[in-house]
Amino acid sequence: MAYPRSGLSPRLSTSHADRYNGQRRCSGAKLGRSYFHLHLVSDSTGETLIAASRAAAAQYQGVASIEHVYPLVRTPSQLDRVIAEIENAPGIVLFTLVDSELSKRLQAGCEASGSPCLSVLEPILTLFKSYLGQNYTPRAGAQHMLNADYFKRIDALNFTMLSDDGQTPENLDHADILLLGVSRTSKTPTSIYLANRGYKTANVPIVPRLPLPKIIDHLRRPLIVGLTASADRIVQIRQNRLLSLNADSQTDYVDRVAVAEEVAASRRLFAERGWPVIDVTRRSIEETAAAVLDLYRAHRLTFIADG
Repeated sequence: MAYPRSGLSPRLSTSHADRYNGQRRCSGAKLGRSYFHLHLVSDSTGETLIAASRAAAAQYQGVASIEHVYPLVRTPSQLDRVIAEIENAPGIVLFTLVDSELSKRLQAGCEASGSPCLSVLEPILTLFKSYLGQNYTPRAGAQHMLNADYFKRIDALNFTMLSDDGQTPENLDHADILLLGVSRTSKTPTSIYLANRGYKTANVPIVPRLPLPKIIDHLRRPLIVGLTASADRIVQIRQNRLLSLNADSQTDYVDRVAVAEEVAASRRLFAERGWPVIDVTRRSIEETAAAVLDLYRAHRLTFIADG
């Protein structure tokens, strides 16, 4: 059941939650895992809470959270419904509510149900206040305002979608970052992630016997990065791709020897051009993007210094 006006997320009913928890505990016992309820209450999208809580939960092996996410909670009536949810399934409560009255009300409700709660923003705001020497102005969802940074991200996303997989090569000189690699080296998802951070990112596939766009030889503005991975990993991803498309698997596209040669050829190309290389075999998209941005910062300083 959805709550489009209240801002509450879809949830498990109490009886459904009990059955769900019982099933999870049974399977968890066999696998040596335990589960707990995690309530994330936000007056904005809840992205901050989701990222912070998952980073913390990942440090505990054998333990998994059952997430209950409540975004856009901004009125007492909305909060009352959240508190009722917490009473039905007590657990850890994390919240980002800039309204002090709502915060106090939630903390009181958590205390009554025996659920430990924490304001994720409060320690950060306190530190900022101590350093800056001034109070903050409460603004729910202020980080998502339609400001210059927001429109920069939209512009970057538009550019990236139009420049995916070697499209519109004539626009490559307008890119901030250009990613190259053989098929299935995470070029597109990494490009989209970087675009969401505000960086115009293009990507061009390296295809056997097909030359790269000539414009790449003359690019100065974009950081050019080569992405690579182990042949075994690429074959595995390509096989899954063909399986999802019900395509013929008897092809060089998934032949271990042919793929190994593709990877080797791409590495030779990167070395010849002096392009930095990132091995994505064991990297998440976020880790790959972080490595790219680290290279980009150094590239920008060099580009600016060279005029």
